[in-house]
Amino acid sequence: MTATTAKPGEKFRHVRLELAREQGHPLGDRAYGYDLVIPLDAEGNLDARECARHREHCRVRRFRPGEEDMVGALRRRPGGQWFFDYGEGEEDDELGFRFSDERFVPGEYVSILSDGVMHTYQVKRVEKI
Repeated sequence: MTATTAKPGEKFRHVRLELAREQGHPLGDRAYGYDLVIPLDAEGNLDARECARHREHCRVRRFRPGEEDMVGALRRRPGGQWFFDYGEGEEDDELGFRFSDERFVPGEYVSILSDGVMHTYQVKRVEKI
């Protein structure tokens, strides 16, 4: 079955991101991260068309030690900027840096702007749902 004839939802994957090496975390830290439910194309890029068609299924869960998990949705602003939307208003939104250009495949890195600070995460797992 080709991507053009795939049933809705077949492109969705569970993606696990974990904090990569940074100041204060020289080995990275698997206790800080995100679980994403997102549609990916064959190369591991976000599939914007599938996201638009199945908005209600594009989900995110942020986890950090000592904090309650934040659950929200992956959204895209006009102009193409991807972000995590955790509810009303924009004050708690987190921006995905160049998510349109990134590949969500194990071993790759992505950056997320959270609370005014850019953090890098490594893609640890990508699993078919």
